Amino acid sequence: MSLPPLVVGSAVLSAGRLLAARRTAPAALAGRWELPGGKLEPGESAQGALVRELREELGVEVEPLERVPGQWPVAGGALVLQVWTARLLSGDPQPLQDHDELRWLGRAELDSVDWLPQDRPAVHWVASRLGGA
Repeated sequence: MSLPPLVVGSAVLSAGRLLAARRTAPAALAGRWELPGGKLEPGESAQGALVRELREELGVEVEPLERVPGQWPVAGGALVLQVWTARLLSGDPQPLQDHDELRWLGRAELDSVDWLPQDRPAVHWVASRLGGA
């Protein structure tokens, strides 16, 4: 029995804040917030997909750091989400694909957006590592 295809999400961290991205599609997810990322291409590593996806979707270069413990079903279990923390190396994130707004959120602001359910456990794990109130 094979595992569902993998999707990677990125908890991009900078100056004690987490980058959140608001989806534009599909319609069922539009307007909700996620950790940006996407599907692996054949032969691609999770870290490689994360770097590629953030370059394509946000126009930035990142360095994957640590995998967030756990994985979560997406699309009714058709996909599996893994999340990695990442450090912004260069670029100013812009919503180039799949998103219409980006926000840098401090620890106290993380619950101010409507996160997709599969992203919430990773957001809470990252929150425990962010400084400040």
